[in-house]
Amino acid sequence: MPEGDTIFRAATGLRRAIGGKVVTGFRSDIPAVAARAAGVIGRTVTAIDPYGKHLLMRFHADGAADLVLHSHMHMEGQWHIYRPGERWWRGASRARAVIETADFVAPCFDAPTVELLTDPELARHPWMRSLGPDAMADDFDEDAALARLRARADAPIGVAIMDQRAFTGVGNVYKSEVLFIRRISPFAEVHELSDDGLRELIVESRDQLRANRTGAWPRTTRLDARRGEELWVYDRAGKPCRVCGSTIALRRQGDAGRATYYCPSCQAGRARPAP
Repeated sequence: MPEGDTIFRAATGLRRAIGGKVVTGFRSDIPAVAARAAGVIGRTVTAIDPYGKHLLMRFHADGAADLVLHSHMHMEGQWHIYRPGERWWRGASRARAVIETADFVAPCFDAPTVELLTDPELARHPWMRSLGPDAMADDFDEDAALARLRARADAPIGVAIMDQRAFTGVGNVYKSEVLFIRRISPFAEVHELSDDGLRELIVESRDQLRANRTGAWPRTTRLDARRGEELWVYDRAGKPCRVCGSTIALRRQGDAGRATYYCPSCQAGRARPAP
């Protein structure tokens, strides 16, 4: 699943390819977006900004209100960049929106959420209004993130840290990794953790996301790790912990049943997973 670092890299690549360029073609298979497609052609791409797991692309034309393309990749979505005429890696039927300029074509594949909005519509958007501070942003507000986490007092921290209303950017991979790095049980409830402990977790999340925002794939949370050993616990169920040798465990958390990987020894605490 794309996390904050993935969206940051996507925005950077798109900005280099089509930022500041005039849109020569735009289409979408989403009726509400397609209805406004003609209004995008001839506009200039003036901004491409990540916000957590969301990407906002702004189209400007003198004398007209800006339009903003909002996309959220969820599990499978991806932005690609091609030269005109270049073969796409995914089928055209999977493109939810396609932006064309003189030099590049940028299709958005398989994204469940693609919307073309005015600024007033964006300001009223229920998702955008509810998002917490962006961990990837230079002005990330740790105090606000802490207060928003504290508001989820009875939630297991493994669920709360992925709640984008607390702060944005952390997905399933970083959830498991940063909890291990800070030696926090994913089943501890937020109210069981000190302010210092939560703040350390927030800072670790921010630092790990930022460390991977310009790095080469695959993402890593282990400095100087060998190829194939980039992560501490994620997707390593049944394998030995890289620190203590105990067997890495996998449990499902939250309403969506998201996978949580953890070391029962390194992350032992008062809160235990339900049998």
